[in-house]
Amino acid sequence: MSRDNHHFDAARLAKQVGETLRSIRRERGMSLQNLAEATEVSKLTLGNIERGEANPSLSVIWKIANGLSIPISLLVKEPEEVEISRKGVGNKVVSENKACTLEPMFNMPAFATSEIHRAFLKPNSIYSPGAHQPGVIEYVTVMKGELSLVIENETFSLSEFDSIKFNGDRNHTYINSTSSTVVLHFVMTYA
Repeated sequence: MSRDNHHFDAARLAKQVGETLRSIRRERGMSLQNLAEATEVSKLTLGNIERGEANPSLSVIWKIANGLSIPISLLVKEPEEVEISRKGVGNKVVSENKACTLEPMFNMPAFATSEIHRAFLKPNSIYSPGAHQPGVIEYVTVMKGELSLVIENETFSLSEFDSIKFNGDRNHTYINSTSSTVVLHFVMTYA
């Protein structure tokens, strides 16, 4: 049966709300007690919701969403099980000097602590994002081409499929000194 025309299933909704709530709580490093204090919903009720044993009322869902500062749709929306990100489809961000095009690969939820991009650095060009906020860690893989990455005053040479991890709160510059486009895969995590 396709998901578009299935009937409302309270047990499935309860399970999904519970799984989503548990993952948000764990991602934020909260105990059930912390969650109870933030949402003014009892620890017992929250435990039952997380296990999918309780079908929360709308007022309880609102309390949880308000306590976590998230939209209620985040708790009740069915997750897409498979999502494909195609090159050149969707949003793009271009650097001020037009040297680098960044494509966010997936829409991350509001509480996400990481993001994934593909990037295209033009031939003979430089992309210098400077330093990001403290706590950002960048994981960069060269998917095609040769890249020089300058972090503070140190230069790292990377070839196809080489990866590097570094603190993004340091000044860094991506340099493509070749005559072909460099393709990069970025994962950024936030503390």
